[in-house]
Order: sequence, then C-alpha cells, then structure tokens
Amino acid sequence: MARRKKSAHKSTGLGFRRKRKDYDDEFRSDAIEKVDMDNERFRTYYQAQNLVPEEEWETFYDALKQHLPTTFRVAGSRQIPPPVQIPWYPDGLAWNFNVPKKILRKSPEFKKFHSFLVFETEVGNISRQEAVSMLPPLFLDVEPHHKVIDMCAAPGSKTAQLLEALHAQDSVIAASIPTGLLIANDSDQKRTHLLIHQSARLPSPALMVTNLDASIYPSMKIVGPPGPNGEERTRQLLFDRILCDVPCSGDGTMRKNVGIWKNWQPMDGNGLHSLQVRILQRAMKLLKPDGRIVYSTCSLNPVENEAVLAAALKANPGSFVDFALVDVSDKLPALKRRPGLTVWRPSVDRTVNTIYATYEEYLASQDVKDNSKTKLTEGHWPPADVEHYNLHRSLRLYPHLQDTGGFFVAVLERRALIDGARKRELSPPVEEYQEAKKPRLEKDHEEPKVEPPSAELANTFEGVAVVGDVGDNTEAALAVDLAIQGSSKGKGKKSKDSGGSGGGVFKEPPYTFLPPTDPILKNCIERLSLTPAFPSSNVLIRNPAGEAVRSLYLANDLVKSVVEHNDYTRIRLSAAGTKVFTKQEGGKASAEAEPHFRVLGEGLPVILPFVNPETIITADLSSLKILVQSYYPLVTSFSESFKSIVEGALSMRLFGADITPAGRVVADSGEDDQETEVKTQVVQESDILNAADN
Repeated sequence: MARRKKSAHKSTGLGFRRKRKDYDDEFRSDAIEKVDMDNERFRTYYQAQNLVPEEEWETFYDALKQHLPTTFRVAGSRQIPPPVQIPWYPDGLAWNFNVPKKILRKSPEFKKFHSFLVFETEVGNISRQEAVSMLPPLFLDVEPHHKVIDMCAAPGSKTAQLLEALHAQDSVIAASIPTGLLIANDSDQKRTHLLIHQSARLPSPALMVTNLDASIYPSMKIVGPPGPNGEERTRQLLFDRILCDVPCSGDGTMRKNVGIWKNWQPMDGNGLHSLQVRILQRAMKLLKPDGRIVYSTCSLNPVENEAVLAAALKANPGSFVDFALVDVSDKLPALKRRPGLTVWRPSVDRTVNTIYATYEEYLASQDVKDNSKTKLTEGHWPPADVEHYNLHRSLRLYPHLQDTGGFFVAVLERRALIDGARKRELSPPVEEYQEAKKPRLEKDHEEPKVEPPSAELANTFEGVAVVGDVGDNTEAALAVDLAIQGSSKGKGKKSKDSGGSGGGVFKEPPYTFLPPTDPILKNCIERLSLTPAFPSSNVLIRNPAGEAVRSLYLANDLVKSVVEHNDYTRIRLSAAGTKVFTKQEGGKASAEAEPHFRVLGEGLPVILPFVNPETIITADLSSLKILVQSYYPLVTSFSESFKSIVEGALSMRLFGADITPAGRVVADSGEDDQETEVKTQVVQESDILNAADN
C-alpha cells in the first residue's frame, strides 16, 4: 500500500514495449513526458541494491516507463468468459486488457467496454484492480471459519477478495453466513467510509470496519468458554489471518503514478521503515498460533521490505511460539517472481550515499553527525545473521517479468511448539512496545525510557478471565497491552498512519441488538415469510435512542460477540454486519400505522435462504426484464402466466387502482380512489419482489 494507498497492479504479455511504443506515446499522460522519465537518484540507489542482474537492468528500467494495462477480476462465483486470462490467478477469474486507462476512458472505440467495466464494478460482478495487488489475499489462504483482519484496508480491493474467500460457500443467487470474521481497518476516517461503500457490493454479516492506527491496534474481547459454574467468561480476540498491506513510498507504481519519476528520493522509504515495523509487530501480537500474516508493499525498496521483516523477527522474543517466513515457491506456479534480497545498503542522505555496508560502519563515520535528523536505526541494515531469517522466501515482482507494477509480498506463520511447554508470561519485553509509543526516538542511540502502566489501566480487566485458545495472552498481558494504547494516546503525537484517528470525538450511532421478541423484528419476519432458521437474535439497529427505526442490520455470532463485549467508541467501530431491511416510506399511512419494512437489494442474497419457498414467485425472463426496466409496469405488459400469478397472489395497487378481485369489488361500489398517490405498491410477499429492483 502506498503512502496514499497507491497500490501496484498487473497484467501479462511479453514484447509489449515494441508493440505498444508508438501507441503509448500518442496517448501518454501530459503530467510528464516520456523523455523525462528518468531519476538519477532512483537509478543509482537501486543499481546499488542489485535488484536485478546487471544484464537485466535496462529492460527493468524501460519497463517502468510503460503504461500499465487495464486489469480486473471476476468477483467470487460470478463468472463470465474472460477475454485474456492472467495465467497465475486461480480459476481464470482475472484477466487484462492491454490498453492504458487513459485510452480506455477517452477513445470512442472503447466506450462500450469502459461502460461495461464501470457498470459491472458498481453491481459487484467484477473488481477493477491491479494484478499484483491481487496477490496478498491469495497467499493468506482464507477459509470461511477464519478470523481475519486487514490492518490497512482502504480503498478496499483486497478487502473484497478476503470477503469473497469468507463467502466461498455462497451460491450464485444466495449468500451464506460464514462463521468467521473480517475486520477492515484504516486510520483515515474518510477512507473507512469508502471501505463501507465498497463492501456493500458484497454484503456480509461477517464484516466490521474500524478506524484506528494499525501500529497500536487495540486488543478486543469475545466470548470464551464458560466458567466452572456456567458463568460467561471472555478472552482476547486473536486472528487466524492478518493482512499488512502497509503504507509505503510506492515507487513500484511508477508506471501509473508518473509523478514519482520527478519526486523520488531514498529518504521516503527510510522515514516509513519505523511505522512499517510497528504495524507488523502489532500484527504478530494479534495472531493466533498456527496463524498466518501476509506483509506487502508496492515499493521496491529493501528498507521497506526485507529490512522490516528482519527487524520484526529480530524483536520477537520467541517464548512459546516461533515466527518464520514461509516458502510459497510452489504457490501460483505461473507467477514470475524473484526471491527476496539478503544484501542491501540504505542511503544515509538524499544524495544516495550507500557506502556503509553495516550500521556499525555508519555509526563510526562523520555522516552520523552530519545527518543527525535522519534517525537511521540498526534495523535499516541487514542483520549480521541475515541468513537465519530466510528472507529469500519473500517475493519480489518486477515490471519486466510479466508486464506488471512492482510489488513485494512475504508470508509469515506463527507456529506453536509441539511439546506444548507453553509459559504464561506477563508480556514481551517493554522495549518492543516503546516503538508503538513514538514514531522515532529523540536520539539515535538513546535507550528508550519505559513508562510503567498506570494502576487504573492495569486494572481495566480486573476480574475478567482471559481464557486462551492455545497460547493466548494472559490477563496481565492484555492489561499491559491496554496500558500501552492508553499511554500512546496521552502523548499528543500522531504517527503518520494515525490520520486523525488518534484524537477528536468519534461520532457514530450506537450498535443495539434487538431481542427476537421485538415487535418490529417480528413484523418483518411474519410479513416477509422468513423461516424459523433466520438468526433473529443477531439483528441490530444503529439509530440513537428515541429515534424511529429505519434500518435493520444482520450480523453473525462473532460480530455480535465483538460488539457486545467491547466499547464501540474505543475500537472506533464504523460499521458492523450488513443492512438487510429498510423502512418502506411514502404512501398515505398515518403516523400511528404499523411501519412496513422491505428487503434491501444489497441484503437480498443474505435473506433469500431464509424466505419460505412457497412465497417466492417464479417468473420468466421477459417478466424480469419488464420489472428491471420499468418503474411502474402495467399488469397488461406481463405474459399471461405471470399476469395471473400477480393478480391472484398479490395485493397490488397500480396507478391508484387495486387490481385484485377484492379491489375491483370496491371499485364497482363507486368509492373514489383518485387521490391515491400514483405508484405501484406491493405488500406482503411482494416486498421480496421489490428488493430485486432495488
């Protein structure tokens, strides 16, 4: 993820430079001319890192100057025949169109295809996403029962992939309710609302959206096994899968973000290194034993990639679990990749000074005094025992290999020891937490001053038993974790990833679960003919106390457990579950009348499995076409078979006239119904039909 979440993307095709050269030049962005696509600092720095063999350098460098093809993938099970498949994406659900975005948008010959992409993206059938950006969720290997968190999620393309994996058991027309959980987090509040909008394309009762600094993400509680006397007990929520697509300098996106050619300088990566390490370390603390983390960036810089992995692994105390990089060389065999680096030299200033092979050499030089503000640490350099970390198991994607953007991916796993001799420790070394409190130390070589947690924070969970899955943190560890989060808020400083989430008032409506006996909920269940299998205890509302209920949301058991056992303002919860029912507005109903609710179009796949099959109307394709194309269809426009079903089974008001037999009796009696609002209103079973046109 780039600093402003500019991720890298992909496509396939060799020999693209020769075939597209003249075509690209004609439509090249006027932000920067192709002849100006050169940056001496960039060239010098990355040649010094030996990213590619010397004989490949010019091919690699020239590939950075080419336009990226347009790429997209099919969402979940909504398959359509792909024009040109991306060879390594599973099930052939991703493909590319070897034309730059500007041409696709502006050229008349591509107008219809562009409109197709826009429309299908809006309805959720496809996701327009760079190819290399599709990789991290694939390596996470998410299953429907997993608890998953995307720590830096906006704008949401990878989140959508994770949701699809959770909903792997969905059918073409109906959605399942997975037992797992996906928390999509972003530090920027505005971007969290973008996440919510994007996720509406794949409505999920298993989704939550939070607005927090990923580097100090708080611990959460969920229901644990009951106590000896059947009392409710809680435990810390640990995750099976964590995606860390962290903020980065984004120089792997130069093919689409051409402004980087003019502005790139090596200190961008140096400055982000500390934040990236803190986010990865926090993810390691939130991971279950046998869980998996995928760390990714759209940067080519080893300081933001291999150096971050080495620093985080080195800081891990080991205790009863062991983190290690996973060899995924057998995954996606058609993907062309290069191994991670084990040797690199960070630049100590803007002039691309990479003469120091070790941190010790740098400390002994004059540059450490001349560049006292750069705040370089030992973690910027390869560790002395670099071979111990298996950094070669990470993946590097270069533009010239498969016509993609530049990208970096690494897979880490936390493995529990086989002998089961797990120690209940108070906490990892406090030096590890100090990184989470300050983006940088005040002095390069100054030892951090440890602030003990206050008694108030340390006692936050006094009396609450934290029962581990296998190796979960103890009560004391959770209390220390909360103390760290509290102390970081009190500093008055925001890290680069805080984006405003570190202070101010969190303004979101509350989350209130309705009892199954609630009159509104019972009315919805009865009128919409929902079966007893419908999870009525998992329906929540978002309106403040005293206000009329307008929408009802459905969550799964895990989401409900998180909401009920945590303060939603503390975890800055922006969304939970998916909206399924909304109040039917309009008409001449009085304020005293019982409110009617209908199924939302986005909630229909979730509700459909619980609808009594006898109340679902079967129609032919021509009738469906009329319903989709017409706001106020005439009954006479339908085929005779569907027309008879409508007249016999529904109470329908068409342009003010009740067309059912009972309605005709009233009309024959001479009652005036001309003042009725001109509309089509379908009630009872037809509420389900309304949702199909929403």
